[in-house]
Amino acid sequence: MQLHLKVPNMACSTCVESITKAVKTVDPTAIVQADTKTKLVQIETQAAEFAITEAITAAGYTVTGD
Repeated sequence: MQLHLKVPNMACSTCVESITKAVKTVDPTAIVQADTKTKLVQIETQAAEFAITEAITAAGYTVTGD
């Protein structure tokens, strides 16, 4: 499933790395693409959206819809 999430407080490449790591704790095979300018994260995953958003939130980021 393809998820499109907005992460307003994602500001730099370190943020992208942290978000990617958080997603991969839930789904190690997930493909994560993030754009710090638009604050959008695209995730190709087999995990539930709730599990992904919870992992990103637990890493210290705010998640909204696309």
